[in-house]
Amino acid sequence: MFLLDQWRKVLSKLQNEVTAVTFDLWINTLTPIQYANDELILMAPSVTAKNQVNQPGIFEKITKCVRQEFTPYTFIRVTEKNEYEETVRRQDAEIDKLMKDSTLKSKFNKKYTFENFVVGKSNQVVCAAMQSVAEQPSFKFNPLFIYGGVGLGKTHLLHAVGNYLSEHNPELNVLYVTCEKFTNDYVESIRNGKEKANLDFREKYRSVDVLMIDDIQFISNKMGIQEEFFHTFNDLYQNNKQIIIASDRSPKDMSALEERLRSRFSSGLIQDIQEPDYETKVAIIKKKCSQEGYLVDEDVVEFIAQKTGTNIREMEGILSKVVFYSSLLGKSHASMDDAREALKDYGETEKTNLDADRIINTVCDFFKVTKEDLIGKKKNKEIVEPRQMCIYLINDMLNIPLTAIGSIFGGRDHTTIMHARDKINKQIKVNPHIKTLVNDIKSRLLKF
Repeated sequence: MFLLDQWRKVLSKLQNEVTAVTFDLWINTLTPIQYANDELILMAPSVTAKNQVNQPGIFEKITKCVRQEFTPYTFIRVTEKNEYEETVRRQDAEIDKLMKDSTLKSKFNKKYTFENFVVGKSNQVVCAAMQSVAEQPSFKFNPLFIYGGVGLGKTHLLHAVGNYLSEHNPELNVLYVTCEKFTNDYVESIRNGKEKANLDFREKYRSVDVLMIDDIQFISNKMGIQEEFFHTFNDLYQNNKQIIIASDRSPKDMSALEERLRSRFSSGLIQDIQEPDYETKVAIIKKKCSQEGYLVDEDVVEFIAQKTGTNIREMEGILSKVVFYSSLLGKSHASMDDAREALKDYGETEKTNLDADRIINTVCDFFKVTKEDLIGKKKNKEIVEPRQMCIYLINDMLNIPLTAIGSIFGGRDHTTIMHARDKINKQIKVNPHIKTLVNDIKSRLLKF
C-alpha cells in the first residue's frame, strides 16, 4: 500500500508538470513495481512508452516529483513489460537453483571474527553473549536479540559467530540473512503461486541449526512477513535451534510490530551495543591500521577519534581517506598535516546542502512515516517522537527561528516547538537509545 499511495501522490504532482497528452499517454500508464534501497522501478506497457518516459525532459520531471514524495536520493529505473517478465523468469530460475542446492550455506566475511572485534565498555557484554552462543548454540541465550545504532558492530558480530561455527562446528547448518533477503525470498515463493516454492522456502529457513537475521526492524508494517517469520521462529525454537536477531532498536521500540513477535523477541536475552567511548575508538583505529598495514602517526589516530562520531564504518572510511591522500603525495606514512588537509572539508559539503525539507524527508525515511503525518496533527507515539526529533534537528543543524519551524509544522505555536526541542535535548543526555537515534539520523544527513 505504501508504494501505491506514494505513487498516487507523485501522479498528482506530475499532472501540473506536463501536458495532459503526455500525462495520459505515457506517465499515467506507468506501474510502480518495486521500491527498495532508494530505487523505484516503474514498468511501462510498451517499448515506445518506455522510450518516451526516458526522454530527458519527462524523466527529470518524474524524478523531481518522485524525490519529493519518496526520498531526496531516490533513483528511477523504467522497464518495459516483456523486459520485466523476462527478468523475473531469469530470477526465478536462479532462485530455484539456489533453493535446490541443499549444501548451500551462507558465506561469512573472513575479516569479521571475534579476534578482530575491538572490545570496550560499550560492547563487552554483547560480545561475551555472542561468543557464548557461538561456543554452545541453543544452550544459554535463545533467542539472542542485539541492538544498537548504525556502524557499531552488530553485523561484525553476526559474521564472527558464523566464522566461529564454520571452523569449530562445520556440520551445523548456519544461515545468515538480512531482513530484506528473508522478505524477498518469501515474496518470491508466494508470487510463484506454487506449493513447491513455498515448501522450498520453508525448507531453507526451517532446516537450519542456527538462523541469524540482520536489520529485523524492517519487518515492521509488513504483516504478511511478520506472520511467516513468526511461524519460522516458532518452528526453530521448538526444535531447539539457535536464533540470533540484530536490530537498530529494541523490540519495545519497534512500532507496528505484532505483540506476539515482540513477546518472542523478548523471551531470551536482549542486549544493546552502546556508542564507543574515546579510548575504544582509538583502539579500533589502531586495529584497522594493523590489519591493513597503514602507517600513521599517533596524533593522527587521536585526531580521527576526536573528529568523527560513533559510526565505526564512517571512522574507518575517514582513516582510509587520510592514508589514500598521503599515498597520493608519495608518502608511506601519514602525518598530522596530511590528516588535516585530507579532512579539511569533512562534513562541510553536506552541511551546505542541508535544508528543512531534507531533514524532514530523512527523518520520515528513517522512521518509515509519511511527511503528512510528521508535520500533521497525529499524536500517537510512532509519530510524536519522530516529529520531536525532526524539530530538534532542524533547530540544532540549521538554527532556524522557532516561529519559522512552527510554520513548517502546520502553524504550530513557537512554545510547542520549544517544548519538542527541549524534550529531545534532555533525553539525549539521559537516554542512550534516543541519543543513538539522533546520531544515526545526523550521520545520514552528514554522511561521509
